[in-house]
This record gives sequence, structure tokens and C-alpha cells, in this order.
Amino acid sequence: MRLNFFKPREKRHTIAFYNIENLFDVYDDEITRDYDMLPSSEKRWSIKRYNNKLRKIGYVISNIGLKEVKRHPAIVGIAEVENDAVLKDLINSKHLEEHNYSFVHYNSPDERGIDVALLYDENVFKVAFSKTFTVDLLDDDGSIDYTRDILLVSGLFEGLELHVIVNHWPSRRTGDIETEQKRMKASKKVTEIISFLKDKNPEAKIVIMGDFNDDPNSNSLKALELSHGLYNPMRTLLSHDRGTTSHNQNWNLFDQFLMTHNFFERKKNTLRFVKANIFDEAYLKEYEGKYKGSPYRTYVGKRYNGGYSDHFPVYMVVSKR
Repeated sequence: MRLNFFKPREKRHTIAFYNIENLFDVYDDEITRDYDMLPSSEKRWSIKRYNNKLRKIGYVISNIGLKEVKRHPAIVGIAEVENDAVLKDLINSKHLEEHNYSFVHYNSPDERGIDVALLYDENVFKVAFSKTFTVDLLDDDGSIDYTRDILLVSGLFEGLELHVIVNHWPSRRTGDIETEQKRMKASKKVTEIISFLKDKNPEAKIVIMGDFNDDPNSNSLKALELSHGLYNPMRTLLSHDRGTTSHNQNWNLFDQFLMTHNFFERKKNTLRFVKANIFDEAYLKEYEGKYKGSPYRTYVGKRYNGGYSDHFPVYMVVSKR
């Protein structure tokens, strides 16, 4: 008699990152410069527009990786949220309320009050530890340049140790070359965080995600990659007609993942990397005009556009055997 032995089926999950373009409430925060996103501002931000944004962003998040994994993402790094209140509204919005999401968020010193955060499905990921790390920057005149903190969240993902580092590095607003040193400092800070984790456990499994405001081949990303022998699966995805954000009709791939090489281990009971991609479905794109194909954003300058974000999300699929 012939016996059939079946290998246990692997379980797959999605880990995502999304810069959601200024998710602000409609109330004035006297501590931060949020006056652009108030009902009285030129942008005329309103409850109706806020709720529309929540619904749209929730719909996107619920669909990231759905074709591959058949369920919502287990973890979603988020950039450009104002506070805890908007995150609570987001996870309780129409398309996310049934998914048991919780979040980790700390207020950062960023002058505009935009922070990073981590959404996670409590059925999959159990948070054990979280901490923020400040990137100390100076402007040319010697004054402090307040930017987003880097967020570290550690826990058990399907019972296995996982560390996630969420980033939103300094922008290129005043010029790519002029601001490069600021992103190099952020890169160095992430290197220090990885060293901190590896000092405790040399085999620590780490995912670094974020809007780095640099492409995979930029000096800051190459330095980070080399510092701990990391793998960047996004390198092959940037092309002349594809990226995560577009400026002057040129694509950039600022939104990326890097990971430790132990995501390629073949042993049992471990998390393994499967694939990474840009989530750039047609409904997330401008469908006509000069900017056809670029992200369908909420605002274009001061003009309300009614879209989703000026960035496409990115995602990676991991498996546990």
C-alpha cells in the first residue's frame, strides 16, 4: 500500500507600509503647525472630507495583499498621522472595523505634528515592547530641525519574535543634495537601533519599513543596507514608469522595506520572505490628464482633489511553515 505524506500548508501574511498623506482631524492643535488642515484654512479641510479620507484609506488598507494572502494585512506601518484620535477613527472606519486592529503611536517633535504609527492585527501580532528614537538634526543656521521620530515595535508574530522599525525620513523639500546629510543621519540612527536589537539577540528578525525620501540606490539606503547586511527587495521595482510617488512626472520609490537575511532561512517554524511589491491598483491612480497614472492624492497644492494619497502603499508577503 502506498502512503501519501502531505507537508503542512504554510500560512501567509501581508506586512505593509503606507504614507497616507496628512491624516489630520479638523481641530486646532496649539502645539503644532496644523493650520493648513483646518476648516478655516485655504484647503477648507472639513468633517466631510475627513470622513471621506478615512473611508478611502481604510478600503485601501483592507485590500493590500488580498490577492496573494486572501486576508487583510497583519501589520501596516503608517506615515503622516496627526494623533491617536485619527488612528482610532481609522481602525474603526467602515472597511477596518471588523479586522481587530490596534496601534502603536507616539507623538513626535515634528513641527507639523505628523507622526509614524503601526497598525497590527491583535490575532496575529502580540506587542511586547515599543520605543521611539529621535533623529537630532540642525538647519544651516544652527537651529534645531524637528523631524519624525523612528518607531520600534517588538513582539510575537504568529508566536515568533519580530521587530519592526517604522520610518519617515526628512524630506527633500529644500533640495535633494542640500538635505541628503539629514537622511544620512536618520540612516545612522536606524543602524544603531539594529545594533541595539542584535546585542540582545544576534539572530533578531527585523523589518525596516518607511517613507525614506530616498530611492533604493541613494547613499542613505545603501549605507543602511551595508551596515548590517540587509536585503532590500524593492531595488528591482523602480522604473521609468513605476514607483510609489511622482514628482515633476518622474517616479521615485521612497517607500521601501529592508530586512535581515534570516528571512531566507529554510528551517521549520520560522518566518520567511516570499515577495514584495507596490500596491498600485488602477483606482489609486489619476485616470486622465497631465498626471495620468500618478497617485490620486487628497490635495494638489491647496486644491481638494478627493483622492487617497500622494504615495502608493508597498507590501511584502511572509510565510510561516
